[in-house]
Amino acid sequence: MLDCVIIGGGIVGLATGLQLQRSHPALKILLLEKESQLARHQTGNNSGVIHSGLYYKPGSLKATNCIRGYHLLIDFCRQNEIPFELCGKIVVASDETERPLLQNLLVRGQQNGLQNLKKLTREELKEYEPHVVGLEGIHVPQTGIVDYKLVAEKYGELLRKNGAEIHLSEKVNNIKEQEVITTAGTYSAKLIINCAGLYSDRIAALTVDRLNVKIIPFRGEYFKLKKEKEYLVRNLIYPVPDPNFPFLGVHFTRMAKGGVEAGPNAVLAFRREGYKKSDIHISELAESLAWPGFQKVVKKYWRTGLGEMYRSFSKGAFTHALQKLIPEIQREDLVEGGAGVRAQACDRDGGLVDDFMIFETKNAINVCNAPSPAATSSLAIGETVASLALKRLV
Repeated sequence: MLDCVIIGGGIVGLATGLQLQRSHPALKILLLEKESQLARHQTGNNSGVIHSGLYYKPGSLKATNCIRGYHLLIDFCRQNEIPFELCGKIVVASDETERPLLQNLLVRGQQNGLQNLKKLTREELKEYEPHVVGLEGIHVPQTGIVDYKLVAEKYGELLRKNGAEIHLSEKVNNIKEQEVITTAGTYSAKLIINCAGLYSDRIAALTVDRLNVKIIPFRGEYFKLKKEKEYLVRNLIYPVPDPNFPFLGVHFTRMAKGGVEAGPNAVLAFRREGYKKSDIHISELAESLAWPGFQKVVKKYWRTGLGEMYRSFSKGAFTHALQKLIPEIQREDLVEGGAGVRAQACDRDGGLVDDFMIFETKNAINVCNAPSPAATSSLAIGETVASLALKRLV
């Protein structure tokens, strides 16, 4: 009998295992990952930004876990010699309608405890990013960059070193009471922790009779700046986000591994692991389209959605969106980059769940919504889940 089986070898599952292990070293922990390597999906395909906690509703799980997770992550990187850089970012208001939204962001950041946020005039923006055009902005010194795949791999290394088992290429097929049935065998555990990311709702449905959320996969597509144009971006440049839409808009990110990314857009992926436009899984797509909550999302955001889809197929439209921040950018300055898929929980009533979602059932703890800033927050989310788990295990 194992103490705990963790399903999912992304950064949240690994951090949860690590925090459990730190809290109670004698626990018998098994982590299962269906891929042949750790951090294959959301963790390995994100933009590598260390988020400060600027955007999130004060007191929400996102706000509290991001701010605590930020400090835990920085300490972890320093202790384990993982390269990172706190380079700061600017958020830019490009038209008059965005000025009050920018002010709201400033107030929210201050409420979340961020210090040394600086309101920037049009002229001061140029001091941070000489090629940016905007009416005003905010400088956020806490924001940074890191390679989260390296972070996740170090979590995994420490887990193994301290006695946990990690099984790769092992997919969970079913859960019956305290038994986890996989493609390779059956494991008995006192507690199951679901950190399955893009499939977290399906795993949760194995222990919940009527699950009121579904994961809707949104693909974020990036371009990269040509090497000779990277001088246009010093660090990180963000627009003011739409407060009604859980995405931050196309932005510029200097990468920890080198280069500058531009993007992402946000379009419905036609399969849960749909990193390309041609990736289609008919039953998974039908599942998304048939979900009552997603149908309500489409009805509410169809104009925004059409704009995102248009940008997906039109490099010119994508360039135009980037020119809102840096007018000098031309379509020939952009080369195709990578893509990531965001596991976005959508409730039955049409809400795109904005906060992290963690809920308990008889034999399981389910992390069913952990998009950005989950990587930044991973050790804090791990702490939160571990504290719930230890109440049952110890």
